[in-house]
Amino acid sequence: METINAGNITKGSYILFRGAPVGVTKTEFMSPGKGSPVMRIKFKNVQTGSAGEYTYKTSEQVEVAEVSKREMQYLYRDGSELVFMDPKSYDQASVPVALVDKLGYLTPNLKCWVVWYKEKAIGVSLPSSVTLKVTESPNEVAGNRINAPKKTVKVETGVEVQVPLFIKVGENITIDTATDEYLSRTNK
Repeated sequence: METINAGNITKGSYILFRGAPVGVTKTEFMSPGKGSPVMRIKFKNVQTGSAGEYTYKTSEQVEVAEVSKREMQYLYRDGSELVFMDPKSYDQASVPVALVDKLGYLTPNLKCWVVWYKEKAIGVSLPSSVTLKVTESPNEVAGNRINAPKKTVKVETGVEVQVPLFIKVGENITIDTATDEYLSRTNK
């Protein structure tokens, strides 16, 4: 097993915590005035979906979970699981909904990276941005023009996003999946 210093743990990496693979969702480096520096992590267990928190000394050795990623295409939701297909071999894989953070960006045929651990699908990495159609948009208010005003719109998957006032129903917008922010208007 490969090990790393706890100070090198990053968000999005997979480590073994008490023998179980966990996905790191947040890291925070702290260096108190007295004592050794520590790395506080928040994680999600990829087998149970439960979340947890732990603090390591940065000099501690942590086992890295040997995961691999395969590009797959999202097909549909089947109850409590999401079904993906490998476009080359047509193999299908199911990922529990509890292990996927941002369901609102999944649309049929979206290409994602499915994360595998010991030949079992344990998670999904979304593309950096997705293009979705605006389905609900309030009318802009006249005079509300100070500091690049924004309004909240709803896209085809039900996600609400802050966008500039000129966006209208029926337009396609690109959204950053990491920050949930509007990036641009597109002609899909």
